[in-house]
Amino acid sequence: MKYDLKALLKSSEASLTQIVDILNTAPSLMLQSLESSNTAIIIVDMVNGFVKEGPMSSPRIQTIIPAIRELMTQAKEKKLPMLAFADSHNESSIEFAAYPPHCLVGTSESEIVDELKEVGGYELVLKGSTNGFLEPAFHNWLKEHPTIEQFIVVGDCTDICVEQFVLTLKTYFTTLNRPSRIIVPINSVEKYDLGVHAGDFMNVMALYKMHMNGIEIVREITN
Repeated sequence: MKYDLKALLKSSEASLTQIVDILNTAPSLMLQSLESSNTAIIIVDMVNGFVKEGPMSSPRIQTIIPAIRELMTQAKEKKLPMLAFADSHNESSIEFAAYPPHCLVGTSESEIVDELKEVGGYELVLKGSTNGFLEPAFHNWLKEHPTIEQFIVVGDCTDICVEQFVLTLKTYFTTLNRPSRIIVPINSVEKYDLGVHAGDFMNVMALYKMHMNGIEIVREITN
């Protein structure tokens, strides 16, 4: 099967218009409206290798640092648990068949950016794939925080590591028949531009896919 670009664009225009409208009208959410006893902050891959240096870094991702730093500062004051995933690979990582070598163990690329390190207060989990949910250390963290059922998830990349994590997390709670509320603020997730991989378009489609699968998309988290 081959797609006709003109026909595809024409048939998709109404859908894309509605999707953009859904995202543009997403509400803000006040952090203080969430219960401290069951809420956590999850930071995905805000490492130098995606933000400041290396073949996978992007100035687009740098733009979300201030919003994430502010959220972390507020969460720390509220004594919310925070967990940060950091992409970290050995030189023989099979992931390099799909992506250029990045975030090697022991290099600055695999380090959380200084702006967020300065805030601190998070538990660090190294991850060797695009889906941090699969890391045993994350499951240990879940066991240590049995009351957590509300998650604010921020970081990059929207359509890869963030999307995979939130959808797997949602499915996990559904499998257990447990309620969960997984929140993704638009101003705190981002995606790189790379060739045909247009960041804005990929962001929109990833956010909508999350929305359609029960993830709560908000414009921003306010104090």
